This record gives sequence, C-alpha cells and structure tokens, in this order.
Amino acid sequence: MTKNIVAIAGSLRKGSYNSSLISAAQKIGSSLSSKGAEHDLAIEILDISSLPLFDQDVEAAGFPEAAQAMKDKIAAADGVIIATPEYNRSVPGVLKNAIDWMSRPYGQNSFAGKPTLVMGASMGPIATAVAQSHLKQIMLYLDAKVIGQPEIYVGTAHEKFDASGELIDESTTSHLEGALRKLVGWTK
Repeated sequence: MTKNIVAIAGSLRKGSYNSSLISAAQKIGSSLSSKGAEHDLAIEILDISSLPLFDQDVEAAGFPEAAQAMKDKIAAADGVIIATPEYNRSVPGVLKNAIDWMSRPYGQNSFAGKPTLVMGASMGPIATAVAQSHLKQIMLYLDAKVIGQPEIYVGTAHEKFDASGELIDESTTSHLEGALRKLVGWTK
C-alpha cells in the first residue's frame, strides 16, 4: 500500500540543499517496500513559489487558486515533510508565508492532525537546528503531529550532496530512511 505524502522545501533557490533533501526523500520513499517496509511512500513536492504574500484582504476577496490547490493536496495527504533552510536563526519568510496560507481561512487549517516530518540542510555545522525548533513550534500550534525523533539536521551539506544535488552521504541516507519509516508508522 502506498502512503501519499506532500513535501515542501522552504527555499526558492535553484539548487537548494533543502530541495535536494526533499528529492532524496522522494527517491528513498519510493523504494521502501523493496527494503522490507510495509508501505511505499509517494512523495509529491509542492512548489511554494507561486503563492502571493499572505494578506487577509486578498483572502477575503477570494482565496488564491494556487493556495487552494496546495491546501487541497495537504488535506488529502497522509503526511507532510517540510525541509527548511535557516535564515537569521529562523525559517525563511517564503516558508512562513506558505504555512500561513495553508492554515487559512480560520478554522480550515490543512495541517491539523497531519503527521509531519521536519528536516533541514545547510552548509553550517549545526545545520538548521534553530530554524527547525521554530518550525516545530509553529507546526505544533497548528495541531500537526510533529515527529520528535529522529531529527534530521544535515550540516556541511556541501559535502553530502554532489554538484547535481544527489545525496551521496551514506549515513545521511540511512538516517533519512529511518525518519521516513517513522513517518509511515505515524500515518493513518
């Protein structure tokens, strides 16, 4: 049986390590059953670049089509993966903007009850630890079922991905596979 997961990379940068981390998760997830897992993961990567800046006036005038389509995909998914960079010791504005749209209108929060895996990659040695802490607080407030362990902090990412964005570090690959197995276990 396949579990349908949606994934968001919190960076718009072409060649982002967090986009590469999501792509690695997608590849690992699709092969889990061949490695003895009960389920495969079908991971759909959502593009947050088309979302307008959150504005209650825009929301009141008519929910943007791009935001509604993303909300619907999250609502229908078995789980969520979010990979965040760390900007100024927090989450990037584009990621927070996407989360704000997905939790609106009030009372129609798409993240409520969703098993959610938070992870991140950066060139720094502590990876995205502070940003992930902030992101987990946001997601817990939104009533997502945030996975506490294992934590996925991919520091010195430039040494763990090749020039084409492929994850080449075996330890990180193994750790990510364990986290995906945990996510599968948390899905309905």
